Amino acid sequence: MENPDILEKAGKKVVLLGNEAIVRGALEAGLGFSACYPGTPSSEVGLTFADIAKKVGFYFEWSTNEKVAFEACAGAAFCGVRALTAMKHFGLNVATDSVFPVAYVGVHGGLVINVADDPFGHSSGQSEEDTRRFARVGNIPMLEPSNTQECKDFTMIAFEMSERYEIPVFLRTTTMVSHSAGTVKLGPVRKPKIRGKFVKNFERYYCIRPILQKMHENILKKIDRIERDYARLNKAEGDPKSKKGILANGVSYQYAKELDLKNVRIGKLGLTYPISRKFIIDFIKNLNTLIVLEELEPVIEDFVRGVAKDVNPKLKIYGKDILPRVSEYSTELIRERIAPILKIKKPDFSEQERELKKLKLPTRKAVMCPGCPHRSTFYAVKKVLGENVVWAGDIGCYLLGIFKPFEMQDFILSMGASLGVTHGIRKVSDQKVVVFIGDSTFFHAGMPGLANMKYNDPKVLVVVMDNNITAMTGHQPHPGTGFSAVGEPKEPIKIEDIAKSFGIKNVRVVNAFNQKELQATVKELDSKPGVSVLVSRGMCRLLMKKMLKKQGRKFPLFQIEPGEKRNLGLLDKFACPAIMKRGNRYYINPDMCWGCSVCSQICPPGAIKPAAKGEEK
Repeated sequence: MENPDILEKAGKKVVLLGNEAIVRGALEAGLGFSACYPGTPSSEVGLTFADIAKKVGFYFEWSTNEKVAFEACAGAAFCGVRALTAMKHFGLNVATDSVFPVAYVGVHGGLVINVADDPFGHSSGQSEEDTRRFARVGNIPMLEPSNTQECKDFTMIAFEMSERYEIPVFLRTTTMVSHSAGTVKLGPVRKPKIRGKFVKNFERYYCIRPILQKMHENILKKIDRIERDYARLNKAEGDPKSKKGILANGVSYQYAKELDLKNVRIGKLGLTYPISRKFIIDFIKNLNTLIVLEELEPVIEDFVRGVAKDVNPKLKIYGKDILPRVSEYSTELIRERIAPILKIKKPDFSEQERELKKLKLPTRKAVMCPGCPHRSTFYAVKKVLGENVVWAGDIGCYLLGIFKPFEMQDFILSMGASLGVTHGIRKVSDQKVVVFIGDSTFFHAGMPGLANMKYNDPKVLVVVMDNNITAMTGHQPHPGTGFSAVGEPKEPIKIEDIAKSFGIKNVRVVNAFNQKELQATVKELDSKPGVSVLVSRGMCRLLMKKMLKKQGRKFPLFQIEPGEKRNLGLLDKFACPAIMKRGNRYYINPDMCWGCSVCSQICPPGAIKPAAKGEEK
């Protein structure tokens, strides 16, 4: 839902999330175009744009993937319209194929790439990644806000820098910056420029020799000028005579400030590519001890070590030798690691640990929602095919199938990778492999893999788990949902039509909540040669809940019949969180039942029926 403070008048101070502050900064910079693909921790940027685009008067869309979203923004920026795309770190992997060339050819309107990293993996299971390396590979400037106010301000600076130097600019955040809330002082919203014109220019847009080398030289000159002109985004605080210093970026700077250290100079890098050599020289030349705080890779540390050998070779530098290269930092972690160096008291966590042990908090794994169509699909496929199957996983809510009792995600790499990896497995082994891929992921990166499978023709069952929405990141639409980012009706693209257009003969669409139909179709397709596609379609139950609420309707509830004595052990294999156990007896929690009816289909006839007065509480 839209935060009304996003559109408050200039001069007001409001509380925003970091992601919301980025949106406000874009509005104050005169944003005319935005395209994104949802990915937490960046999702709120696009969600907020979608809520306000019509009201403010700029264009916004959810694109099919991050590469397409970036390219659309680049096209707008080629025409002189300011554009912003937001993505998570994995999304940048997808987009880079086009990001690097656009840096060479340049843009006319400002082009900002907000990339949100996720140290600790709050919402990212595949790998930890530090996208600061991308800035250096692509020679693209990178700004890093450390708090919510800077999220707004640095977004505006990123547009200014981009337009001034005709270069795309990275605005990098991390989860703790994207999702932190803070007070932001607002400036005036600039009327967006939403129309422009592409001007042909052979020497600008054709990246071939010898123009390519000239472009490379040009971008390096731009980076040199940006290093000089935007060193103001870095700052030093504390006693300039101090011999001990801390150098940090992003949220690590906030942690350093929270330590409230005396007689320690603190340096903050707001521009982390290019790093200002002059700023580093001025900061370290009189120090004898320096601690570099940065999450994940030693990017700043490596740069400082290179400078220090010339200007202060006796400087003792601490970084990844005392702090981890994995996960995110905290004030407590930093204090513990730097305490011996700065001779400050180590934090004592023994009391908190004792209190936590007393609480005996149970561990809780992530689970699919009550009534989730994916649970029903997993159950049916495993019921028919058994255990001796390689289960190919992909990115979406259904990755929760990795947990017991299903254990039906044997590998999860990246969006769409389920198909490519499965193809390789099938070509070199006789193992049965089943692919699980979601509807949004199918449009994002699944189609090339499916086309490749059909062309090379292994025997594989591909199960597309279609819940009508991009559910995992907050219910954003995709080409199959039937409406746009701003709620306009669209003709949905049917996944089954795409599969058939590839020449795949065995394509079936089933109701994800109908176990009899599901199991029969899985059995049928398992007997077919070549590639088979099963579209298991059932609306995300959270989305259904919202729709029913708008209509004034409620889910029908189910209950286990009083006095039922037959064995209901199959419910353990179904693992619905609404179904609970007291001793040896099962019961359905009416506050959690979302009326999918699947439990009544898998149990003995008559054991589970609609409740007499079933109403959602």
